[in-house]
This record gives sequence, structure tokens and C-alpha cells, in this order.
Amino acid sequence: MTTGWPALLSDGRVGLRPLRLRDAQSWRAVRLRNAEWLRPWEATSPSPSLEAAPTYAAMVRRLRAEARAGRSMPFVVTLDDELVGQLTVGGIAWGSLRVANIGYWVDQAVAGRGIMPTAVALATDHCFAIGLHRVEVNIRPQNVASRRVVEKLRFRTEGLRPAYLHIDGAWRDHLTFALNAEEVPQGVLARWKSARASSR
Repeated sequence: MTTGWPALLSDGRVGLRPLRLRDAQSWRAVRLRNAEWLRPWEATSPSPSLEAAPTYAAMVRRLRAEARAGRSMPFVVTLDDELVGQLTVGGIAWGSLRVANIGYWVDQAVAGRGIMPTAVALATDHCFAIGLHRVEVNIRPQNVASRRVVEKLRFRTEGLRPAYLHIDGAWRDHLTFALNAEEVPQGVLARWKSARASSR
């Protein structure tokens, strides 16, 4: 078993690398440009009056601490080395469970180009390579774009989790999608690339 962090992962023009403090300007610019597009899918606090929104620096420090503890892998998604999104492997548990979950967002300007399926495939393969057994993605049923990512990668649909996460100001239902390592012995990325090639 290894923490697998820090990690640099890539396939062609798409890359995953650790989130950095010096990404602040690029990260803020992409987030500001996509604020309305991302708002319906963003995690929120059920007690906003008691919890101030974290600064970018505070967010990075918290994610780094989680990464050092082996509970998280906070990546930025890059296209031609430019920041276009974020992907976080979180909820990492070892022992007899060996599970993680993946959350992600991408700049609307580059959505639909296969960037996020490639990023999720890279991250999932990395999780399996370091000894995790199961990877989950939890998505609001209404989030068609995010659902298309896991559908393209052939994650298994496992069912509905009622009022699972606090999103956009309320507790929201989520669909759970998952893969176990033995389901993709050739790797998720290889399967995804094969499916893309055969559809051309």
C-alpha cells in the first residue's frame, strides 16, 4: 500500500497534477467565469451563518493536510498545461474497505471534449494502482453532464442516496456510480480509449 501522493498523471493533452497555492489566479478566473454553470452542483454548508466561506489559500491548506494524512488527492485538471478544472479523490479509506470517491468540475468552455472522462479514468486507474479496491462517484440525478462522464467510463449505477449531500442550499439526492478494480483489469483509461476509437 502507498499513499500515491503527490502524483502527476497525463494522457495526451489532458493532465492531473497537485493543486498549488500559485494556481490562485487561474483557479479564480475559471471559477468566476463558470459561477452560474457550477452553482447548481456545488457543495454548500447547511449552517452558512456559522461557517465562513474559505479563502483559496485556506482551501489549499486544508486539502494539502488531507493529502498528507492519506485521505485525499486534490488535483487540478489541465489541458495543454492550462488549468481547466479540478478533480479531488476524497474519502480514502484503507483496511478492509479500500475505497475512495471522486468529485470533479470543468470549465464549460471545454466541456464535452472528453477531457473529464480522461481525467476521471486517469484518477481511477491511479487509485487502483496504489491498492484501492473501489471508486465511487456521487452525482445529482439532474446533472446530466456529470452523469455522461461516468456513463462513458461504464461505471456501474448502484442506486439513489436520498438527501445525501448539501448542494446549492439544500440536502440533495445523489445517484451512486462505482467501479471495483477487478471489473477493469485492463484499466479504465485503456477501456475508455478503446471505446472512443471504435466509435469513430
